[in-house]
Amino acid sequence: MTIPHFATLEVTLESHVALIALNRPEKANAMNEAMWHDLHAAFKWVDTTPSVRVAILTGNGDIFCSGIDLSMAAGLQKAIGDDSIGHQSEKLHQLILSLQDSITSLEKCRKPVIAAIHGPCVGGGLDLVAAADFRYSTVDTYFQIKEIDLAMVADVGALQRLPHIIGEGYVREMAFTGKCLTAREADAIGLVNGFFDDPGTMMMRVMDIAAGIAQKSPLALRGIKQVLNYSRDHSVADGLQYVAAWNAGMLVSQDLEKAAMSIFLKEVPQFRD
Repeated sequence: MTIPHFATLEVTLESHVALIALNRPEKANAMNEAMWHDLHAAFKWVDTTPSVRVAILTGNGDIFCSGIDLSMAAGLQKAIGDDSIGHQSEKLHQLILSLQDSITSLEKCRKPVIAAIHGPCVGGGLDLVAAADFRYSTVDTYFQIKEIDLAMVADVGALQRLPHIIGEGYVREMAFTGKCLTAREADAIGLVNGFFDDPGTMMMRVMDIAAGIAQKSPLALRGIKQVLNYSRDHSVADGLQYVAAWNAGMLVSQDLEKAAMSIFLKEVPQFRD
C-alpha cells in the first residue's frame, strides 16, 4: 500500500496506526494554504484506507501549531478581491467554508483520531485538536483562542466544538479574553485526557493507547464514532433511535462472533479491516 506524500505533513503507518505530523517546524507549524488542503486529503485517506484503524495527530518541532500562517492571512484580500462587494463577500464565505471542511475532516473521519500536543496550540491549532476524538498534551502546552487579539471571530470550529468538551463558561472566557489555558487547567476541565513531562513520554503513551484501539473491531470503532457524533448534535431520544437502527443493521457480524469466541479462548481476536 502506498503512503501518501504531502508538502506540509509527515505521514507514516505501522500496525494499523497512522501517524500524521504537522511538518513545518521552521514556521512553528503555521497553517498555510497547502496545509489546509493536505489535512483534508490526509484524513480522507485515513477514512477510506481499510488498513488504517486509528490515527494520531501530532506536530514536528518544538511547537504543535501556531495557528494560521500570517502570510496566508496577508494574501486574503488578493484571494477574494473583486469590484463587487457582494461577490467579494461570497468568495470570503466560500473560503471560510473550505477551511472549516479541512478541520471537520477529522470529525468526519470514521476512525478514532487522537491528538498528541506539545508546546503552544493556538488559534487554528486549537480548532484542529477540538475536532479530534480526544487529546493528550505535554506539561508545557498551552491553548489559546487567539482571534480576539486580531479583532476577529474564530470561525473554523473552536467556538462550536469546545462548549461540548469543556462547557460554555470556559470557552467564553477564553474567547473574550484571549487567555492561555495551561496543560494543568486543560486537564482539570477535560480538554485533555492527561498530560506528560515531555513529548517522548507522551508519544509512548499515546502510541500504546492507539495500539490497543487498533486491536478492537474496526466495524465497532466506526460505529461508536458515528453514534457519538450524532448523539452530540441531537436529543437523547434521537440518539437512542439512531443507535438502535445502527445496531439493528450492524450488530450481528463476524466481529461479534470473534469477540465472543476470544473471551472464551482467552486470546486476542483478529478482525478484518
